Amino acid sequence: MTIVATGTAAPTTGPPDKTVGPLLRAWRERRRVSQLELALRADSSARHISFIETGRSRPSEEMVLRLAEHLDVPVRERNSLLLAAGYAPHYPETPLDAPELDALRQGMERLIQCYEPYPAFVVDSVYDVVAANRGMTMFLEGVAQELLEPPLNAMRLTLHPEGLAPRIRNLPQWRGHLLAQMEREIALHRSAPLRALYEEVAAYPVPQQKHGHHPEPADPVPYFALPMQIEHEGRTLSFVSSISTFNTPMDVTVAELAIETLLPADPATVKYLQSLMP
Repeated sequence: MTIVATGTAAPTTGPPDKTVGPLLRAWRERRRVSQLELALRADSSARHISFIETGRSRPSEEMVLRLAEHLDVPVRERNSLLLAAGYAPHYPETPLDAPELDALRQGMERLIQCYEPYPAFVVDSVYDVVAANRGMTMFLEGVAQELLEPPLNAMRLTLHPEGLAPRIRNLPQWRGHLLAQMEREIALHRSAPLRALYEEVAAYPVPQQKHGHHPEPADPVPYFALPMQIEHEGRTLSFVSSISTFNTPMDVTVAELAIETLLPADPATVKYLQSLMP
């Protein structure tokens, strides 16, 4: 599947006071770091950190970026901190279909293709799928057409009662895992669109599982991570999810991309997926 740009921005919501001091203090408290600890990390002093947070001192551009790095502030929010301090944004936000990102797009496409027949896909900051390999097609069978309209959203596809949810054998556990994952992302990024998506999918009714319809595997498998157990053509396939992001991104768009791979969690799933290869 060709990588496409979704055009989805991820505006944030923050405290009413938009000056840099209170914003930095909010991030420090969110990370549960004391002024002294932050000062030691940033080669500063607790007194200077206090002055910045109370507005008695205006931090330099370098100091804003240094504090943001040590507080693990997301790239988009670092731009917001710079603007609040009176500086220009430091990180560009390049559309995914821009020529400047040709090498990135091609690299991601090659990477997810190499995982075939195992499913792999790329999502943006609100879980819209911007690329997927052929291994994903097995999940799309029987899904309501409205859920397949672009932009395809991974969370809607998985949790909607007309999506994958009725076929997921361990839906309560997998649903809880996905919602907890979104909660962590909301706490980190303070994204209003992500919060809206969370509230939408969390409100979906949970399909009733048909007891007695799904045979248990003959031999229990000692899973090493929580699997997604999903039915496909009368078989139960088990996958564990692995998510990769880019190291030290210098662009907002790139920082918010994630590559997710679904790896077989048991020998039966490996054997079946390999049988699908031409």
